[in-house]
Amino acid sequence: MKIALYCRASTNEDKQNLDNQINPLIEKCRREGWEYEVFKEFASGVKESRPQLDIMMTKIRNKEFDGVMVWRIDRLGRSLKHLLQLIEEFRNRKVKFISLTEGFDTSTPQGELFMSIAGAFAQFERKLIQERVNAGLERAKLQGKQIGRPKGSKDKKVRRKSGYLLRYATK
Repeated sequence: MKIALYCRASTNEDKQNLDNQINPLIEKCRREGWEYEVFKEFASGVKESRPQLDIMMTKIRNKEFDGVMVWRIDRLGRSLKHLLQLIEEFRNRKVKFISLTEGFDTSTPQGELFMSIAGAFAQFERKLIQERVNAGLERAKLQGKQIGRPKGSKDKKVRRKSGYLLRYATK
């Protein structure tokens, strides 16, 4: 059996986080005698593109894998809806999905149910974080702090819609 191992950390500084994910996944594959390929990503999950996920999905569509394994389900989907879409595509393509730490194996009805419940909690946690960030920004505004770049800034650097500087942008 050949397994795709998908690992994601929010930032490049979280390299230790990726090692914490990759090592147990590889260990599991070796114990089971599975072949594997690792897909590593540094992306926030919500807004940034995830090229490694796209490559993995292309290989799944080309029937190169029998299963996908992640350390935790919140490493895979952007939202509950996205996670469920991925799981549905895995199911339709007869690709087993395993979340190592949560013990989900979607080849069983119980694993599918528990995965859906955990996905809902992951989305709930993401919404709570979003609420706290927005509350902090609102508090800072009420305190008179300026949020973002100053109005009328002469800063002409090419930026994404999110405001982050594009390093290799051309005009």
